[in-house]
Amino acid sequence: MTVVVTAPDAPTGAGATGPRQVHQRRTPSDRLFRGVIRVAGVVVLAIMLLVGIFLALRALPALRTMGWRFLSVQEWDPAGANFGVAGVLVGTLLIAAVAIVIAVPMAVGTALYITEYAPRRIAPFLVNLVDLMAAVPSVVYGIWGLFLLEPHLLVVGEQDEGLPRWLATYFGWIPLFKVDNYDPRDPTSDGALTSSTFVAGIIVAMMVTPIISSVMREVFSQAPVGEREGAYALGATKWGMIRSVVLPFGRGGMIGGTMLGLGRALGETIGVYLVISVVFVIQPHILQTGGGSISSLIALRYAESNAVGIAGLMAAGLVLFAMTLVVNFGAGLIISRSRSGAASEA
Repeated sequence: MTVVVTAPDAPTGAGATGPRQVHQRRTPSDRLFRGVIRVAGVVVLAIMLLVGIFLALRALPALRTMGWRFLSVQEWDPAGANFGVAGVLVGTLLIAAVAIVIAVPMAVGTALYITEYAPRRIAPFLVNLVDLMAAVPSVVYGIWGLFLLEPHLLVVGEQDEGLPRWLATYFGWIPLFKVDNYDPRDPTSDGALTSSTFVAGIIVAMMVTPIISSVMREVFSQAPVGEREGAYALGATKWGMIRSVVLPFGRGGMIGGTMLGLGRALGETIGVYLVISVVFVIQPHILQTGGGSISSLIALRYAESNAVGIAGLMAAGLVLFAMTLVVNFGAGLIISRSRSGAASEA
């Protein structure tokens, strides 16, 4: 793009000059790039719209049968015309909540270390390493969680008191950590702690941490240099500068990155499918065996479903599509309206 500055006609006065006018003259390459970007944006929006229309049309028979009860029924019996996603919908939200609670502190710490503390020699290596974690297939995380994480999470050392058992023993009075039919004095009752929402949430947290960390890292690195130096000039320590400059500047990016990670956590399939035992009743206890998510329900029941069951699964997919769409649009809106989503003034 070529910027042309032209001087106005000389005004009638003793040597007075008026404001100059700036005109933008776009080259053919600029116009071509602008057109390609517009087309790409329109294509992405059109694909999203077509996906929503496809799911709505395929889900129409199930929605006609169940209506709004589809969101409240705690059973999956398409043959008996009684099915709904209440149980797996709550399970989806609980798994995503556990994942975000675990992932956000790790992502913030990783991003701050890479941008503020890591030596320049190893910072690029750490960036590539974190980005590589995001490229690991979800089935690998699921296998890791099934064969390595879950057994070691239940049994730690000679005391056989893993984290789920410890939480259920000392915090079981909190409804979220309560486990039915669990006796802390009976080692055989550990079976009630396997294949739980908690284990699935940890696996999903490992998947979404690189995404959240990458967004936060980019935001933290854009904190104005002038404000950083001003904080140091006023006697701030390294942590004081981070707390007073970097974190406030990146607040919008932190929220947006968290919501983008939440969007993936809501739709994660294979990692949850391999670990958790799907139940269709509302299961609010995250340490107890059983749970589920909408995506794992679709993977579990698709091959064996009849026409009505397929329509029900499409309706479940439509609910998940709407949830993730709202979360991702909210993340984009927060980032665009935050200071970290705007141009830096330093």
